[in-house]
Amino acid sequence: MNDLVPVRRALLSVSDKTGLESLGRGLAARGVELISTGGTARALREAGLAVTDVSEITGFPEMMDGRVKTLHPKVHGGLLALRDEASHTAACAEHGIGMIDLLVVNLYPFEATVAGGADYAEAIENIDIGGPAMIRAAAKNHGFVTVVVDVEDYGALLAEIEAQDGATRLAFRQRMALTAYGRTGAYDAAVSAWMAGALGEAAPRRRVVAGRLAQTLRYGENPHQSAAFYTDGSDRPGVATARQRQGKELSYNNINDTDAAFELVAEFLPADGPACAIIKHANPCGVARGATLAEAYRRAYDCDRTSAFGGIVALNRPLDRETALEITQIFTEVVIAPGADDDAVEVFAGKKNLRLLTTKGLPAPGTPLVAWRQVAGGLLVQDKDVGHIGADDLRVVTDRKPTEAELTDMLFAWTVAKHVKSNAIVYAKGGATVGIGAGQMSRVDSALIAAKKAERMAEALGLPEPLTRGSAVASDAFFPFADGLMEAVAAGATCVIQPGGSMRDDEVIAAANAEGLAMVFTGMRHFRH
Repeated sequence: MNDLVPVRRALLSVSDKTGLESLGRGLAARGVELISTGGTARALREAGLAVTDVSEITGFPEMMDGRVKTLHPKVHGGLLALRDEASHTAACAEHGIGMIDLLVVNLYPFEATVAGGADYAEAIENIDIGGPAMIRAAAKNHGFVTVVVDVEDYGALLAEIEAQDGATRLAFRQRMALTAYGRTGAYDAAVSAWMAGALGEAAPRRRVVAGRLAQTLRYGENPHQSAAFYTDGSDRPGVATARQRQGKELSYNNINDTDAAFELVAEFLPADGPACAIIKHANPCGVARGATLAEAYRRAYDCDRTSAFGGIVALNRPLDRETALEITQIFTEVVIAPGADDDAVEVFAGKKNLRLLTTKGLPAPGTPLVAWRQVAGGLLVQDKDVGHIGADDLRVVTDRKPTEAELTDMLFAWTVAKHVKSNAIVYAKGGATVGIGAGQMSRVDSALIAAKKAERMAEALGLPEPLTRGSAVASDAFFPFADGLMEAVAAGATCVIQPGGSMRDDEVIAAANAEGLAMVFTGMRHFRH
């Protein structure tokens, strides 16, 4: 392959016209012949540039509503011909095929069309055919052809041509080819995923994961691991679409934990009152409601002040000055909220390392999503856990029925338990977590750890007894034996919410009755690994 290849003839066919005029002027200034199609050619002419229509090159007009315009040997031959292969150049000479040195294409906006709620027919019409075919041809022949598919690369292209006196280097063409194949791969992945959904195909024969690089990260979970962050193109409010208002660059762990925090706090609708979630290592260490956002933060912080140090704070309402002042009393890595007022931003400005992210709302907790996890040799794919339980879904299984206050606390604890690593135990009282046990191999240990944390916090706060006294306890899965339940009793819980379904449910229910507990079954579990 030659290193430097002059750019004499370029084919431009773009759906997104951003930057087209300046690109066309830059190429024309270097004496590059411009070939184009439809709306792109029209836009270039309106800018006063000389353009040759593809139809003049092929001898065929655009037809079938634009479905057929570039699918022709005089286009693909010009892109695919090997300039150093005599038989290729002879074929071009025989059939009047001119070489195309540069291809600039961006595709029909299929992803945006689908996101906008298009029906089946409209989505089909926005599947680009000629564009991907040309991109693949040019990318394959990157030894001689430069291909550009992203508007943000126009500047780099013009700079390359200027620096190389009208040519491009092989290394540049290779990078552009890599980007091009990534774009067509992601495009086909979007079409495939949409069609699987449109046809109701839950497990299509092949699935493709595609993403766009948002940032390279300093490292992964640990300094010896390389990492990068990719977005999927969706507009779901969260860490991927948030605006970073201040602070250091987000790390791998920051992104992971911030996502966990925001998805949890989004379970609590702003209309139902302020709520706060504090996350550490993807597990909540405190979640609470409050009359104000600041009170919600304080109550969440008081669940486990030790773990909250260096944590992630997520809010379900825009950050205000009072809450900002509370948060800055300790070291916090990230705060994410659906907005922030100027006074709050001013408070945070004094904490240069504190990262503040704001979003355009909260993610809808019940939105269907797909969760992926890589294993050796494959991928596990499942629906995201959007299971929701309301008061009407509960089945009281004990002699004593829960009071209204207990019922409210049980549902609160259950909502939080959904976001705690299994085995999960959550104690809650008065709309706040008061003890959380996460990620233990034994449910008994989770109950014990949560209770011990509550005891330590009672000592730190100068309380006469742990707040687990009179609390509700939630278990993400059934109690296989009564021993885990009895640990909750020892901690002072008066009511229990759990899925049920154990072979020993009768034994557990009998133990609850003996202790005067109220217990309800949800019929749904929330394993989180």
